[in-house]
Amino acid sequence: MSSPSAQDEATPQQRIRLIFGALMLVILLASLDQTIVATALPTIVGDLGGLQHLSWVVTAYLLAATIVGPLYGKLGDLYGRKLVLQVAIVLFLIGSALCGLSQSMAELIGFRTLQGLGAGGLIVVTFAVIGDVIPPRERGKYQGYFGAVFGFSTVVGPLLGGFFVDNLSWRWIFYVNIPVGAVALTVIAFAFHARVDKRRHAMDYLGALLLAGTLASVVLFTSLGGTTWAWSSPKIIGLIVLSIIFLPLFLLVESRAAEPILPLSLFRNRTFSVTSGVGFIVGFALFGAITYLPLYLQVAKGSSPTRSGLQLTPLMAGVLITSIVSGQVISKVGRYRFFPIIGTAVMAVAMFLLSRIEAGTSTWVSAVDAAVLGLGLGMVMQVLILAVQNSVDHSVLGVATSGSTMFRQIGGSIGVALFGTIFANRLHVELAAKLPKGTHIPNVINPAGIRHLPAAQHQAFADSVATALHPVFLVAGFVSLLAFALAWLLREVPLRTQARPDEVTEAPSTPIAA
Repeated sequence: MSSPSAQDEATPQQRIRLIFGALMLVILLASLDQTIVATALPTIVGDLGGLQHLSWVVTAYLLAATIVGPLYGKLGDLYGRKLVLQVAIVLFLIGSALCGLSQSMAELIGFRTLQGLGAGGLIVVTFAVIGDVIPPRERGKYQGYFGAVFGFSTVVGPLLGGFFVDNLSWRWIFYVNIPVGAVALTVIAFAFHARVDKRRHAMDYLGALLLAGTLASVVLFTSLGGTTWAWSSPKIIGLIVLSIIFLPLFLLVESRAAEPILPLSLFRNRTFSVTSGVGFIVGFALFGAITYLPLYLQVAKGSSPTRSGLQLTPLMAGVLITSIVSGQVISKVGRYRFFPIIGTAVMAVAMFLLSRIEAGTSTWVSAVDAAVLGLGLGMVMQVLILAVQNSVDHSVLGVATSGSTMFRQIGGSIGVALFGTIFANRLHVELAAKLPKGTHIPNVINPAGIRHLPAAQHQAFADSVATALHPVFLVAGFVSLLAFALAWLLREVPLRTQARPDEVTEAPSTPIAA
């Protein structure tokens, strides 16, 4: 029979494992929803109509999640993360249920916005909760598992979306969130006891509004420019001008606010500045380039959407391996600087390898290249958040976490836009050269339609898509090298052995004033 002291020692560990399991479900919800919807979009349009508004199904979600991320981080610092995380989960689940019930494209876009308002807090607050309950020295292995969940969702999302569309209904891609989220919400309600400082706070509403305006302008013009609206259109130019106006105003307000939504003092912390820069570049290269791997597999290789998802399994395997291994090593040796340096180098190598693929390239070769990319990614993403959380005062843990995530999201948004322009321009040139004169060149590449073209035209499309992807991956490779160079500036700050320190070893950001 266990002694009372042994039971007392075991209880906190059991509670942490229970909380961690619930948090993994939250991360799965947030990451899976970013990948599962894409597979079902053609079916959704066929059911609800509104093809001209298709991009807004994705953009509305991304925009809402990006805008509220920093706000969730700040509110968690001020009022406790348990309540803030519960609110985020409830908003996400309500939005999911309403998305499944949508009867028109306008309703779906509106409910996706609501879903995004909840999703913006899921990842940010979850990582901050880990910062509350797990010491940095032990945090690496936990965040490594989170990285594995991200990799898992990258591949499983499209497969699951395809399964629901083929066997049930596209509405189930939203309904499936409800039972998973309900379990996470219940566990967090009973097992997670957040510590809240009883103080009066002055919320930075003007700073939050200006930050929202800046992020909205950036996300909209990078997501919609060159696709929904031409780059030279008044709407895109207006959004660019607004972002240029809002940013300096935001910086001015933050420099004078009593409790800024994103303290500028964070940028005086070298670890935060370096990891934000690396995260931005990695998001730029990764999300910009990885978007086109399924297109290559479906058009150049002729794979079905489900099969192309299976062919990305090596990417997931690479992320799983290095996320878990790097987390375990970091917790054991107490050092993390090595991993972002090596990880960004491996990512660059993978991008250069992918820039050489052709329509006739063996599927095994592209699978190995994708696996190399996954190995590099698994050593970077979660380690950057660990480094940030270890170097800042606990009073700004939430905003530091949300800031790090925000830069990665913005980098991804800009990367997708830039690489989309590069790909579209090169594809147009290649198709004009390979197709017979007078052949109509479509503005949208439809893999299913291309598979039914005559053999000569099908081969022309396959070769053109593969060739048009060369500059995409090549640019991504050079951008990854920039992240590699910047990663060398990251300092090795000893990992703390307590979750809530009174002091930190690197000059922290100024704690929030009472």
